[in-house]
Amino acid sequence: MLDAGKLRHRLTILAPDRDQDSGTGEYESTWTELCTVWGSWEPYSTKDMIAAAAVNNETSVRAVIRYRSDVTAGMRVSFRNKTYEIVGPPLPDSDSGREYLTLMLGEFINE
Repeated sequence: MLDAGKLRHRLTILAPDRDQDSGTGEYESTWTELCTVWGSWEPYSTKDMIAAAAVNNETSVRAVIRYRSDVTAGMRVSFRNKTYEIVGPPLPDSDSGREYLTLMLGEFINE
């Protein structure tokens, strides 16, 4: 069972939104706020960073949120004015699969 006390950080989940420019016909990607949730923000330890680098994994942070079916890979998470990309599918908990999700987050995206 997930300890609710660990969910002490406010995380904003951003979803991609593609709009077509009426003049050029080009598609532009913008990011819209899907939701703001309570979650756990867990930067990797040095040991985790070394292990991730050994398998060419570019993640640097884990976030744990209550289960949501609408959060997918390719979305972004904003925390403390920095934005990170969700790398890979969200990982459900091992018991029911519907209690919480672990999001593996890539490096800071500067926009």
